Amino acid sequence: MRVYLLVLLVAAAVTYLLSGLARRLAFRFNAVALVRDRDVHTRPIPYFGGISMWCGLTAALLLAGTLPWLGDFPLVNHDARAILLAGALICAVGVLDDMFELNALAKIAGQLLAAGVAVLNGVKVYWIPLPDRIISLDDGTSIVLTLALIFVVVNAINLIDGLDGLAAGVVAIGASAFFIYAYWLSYEQELVRATTSSLITVATVGICLGFLPYNIHPARMFMGDSGSMLLGFLLAASVISLTGQIDPSRLDRLGASAFGAYLPLLLPIAAMALPVFDLVLAYVRRTLAGRLWFQADKQHLHHRMLNLGHSHSGAVALLWLWSAVIAFGLVLIDLFPSVWTVAATVAGLVVAAILTWGRRPSGAGVGHG
Repeated sequence: MRVYLLVLLVAAAVTYLLSGLARRLAFRFNAVALVRDRDVHTRPIPYFGGISMWCGLTAALLLAGTLPWLGDFPLVNHDARAILLAGALICAVGVLDDMFELNALAKIAGQLLAAGVAVLNGVKVYWIPLPDRIISLDDGTSIVLTLALIFVVVNAINLIDGLDGLAAGVVAIGASAFFIYAYWLSYEQELVRATTSSLITVATVGICLGFLPYNIHPARMFMGDSGSMLLGFLLAASVISLTGQIDPSRLDRLGASAFGAYLPLLLPIAAMALPVFDLVLAYVRRTLAGRLWFQADKQHLHHRMLNLGHSHSGAVALLWLWSAVIAFGLVLIDLFPSVWTVAATVAGLVVAAILTWGRRPSGAGVGHG
């Protein structure tokens, strides 16, 4: 655990220290978020948070490769380098979008190109756990599913980045929950080859925490598409790499609860529940309205929270709470299966619902993620 803590601290420190420089570069290259109709911020804010995040990720992964234990597994280091390279590519696409506002097709092409780099380096989905069996995937199905998963998660995080600190906080929470599960696999079950997921998720938590001081309301800096697409890619990659580094035949012995063997399938859904739910709603809403799915509007979850009367900070805190209850609740139910953990999770959901809809505070705040 001390090794992972060091990786987290390095990722956070480098991201924080370089965010000021990235902010100045954004002003220099005019990569600034102007105020648009669908936005909730009221003054131009610089982008390029993704650049400092990627630098923090790079520092953390390079350090991990030199540390005892983490540096002793060639497959872990190979996958980490592949994810870092693909992450650099998707971050670069985001930087270009922050500067020149790429059209949707160009962004999609860049996302799929980055996903292709990961696939070519062996970072892909190898199997899927189902209630009655484990499905091993052929190469074609594996590639298609990997590309689709990365595409969905990248765009889900991109869409939820609409309030100061929202995306960074939601990703930090989801990555933390997945880290706990991957760490448990590595140590408690002695599946030491599952450490790429642990490494990527803990580094992701670090870069989110390092960026939040610049992004919390009122934001001094936005992560931009360079940051949101990078975070989405890292979440997807951490899930994908897990299937390539553990033996699926052992999944039926991983959990004490009834669904323990299927947590590799359930937990990613829980960790990304909020952004993926928002993405699905956006797709359905825009399709029914006769619009393309990528045409922006002002009806995302965070907009709805503001419309309920919550302040900017209150809306972000509530969405963080929903993410934490869903993601950590599922992990706790599996690791400590009892009526008490189920009851605690249900109670958390009830509290979140009451705080969201039970009262109508006045005065919505302004800002952007």
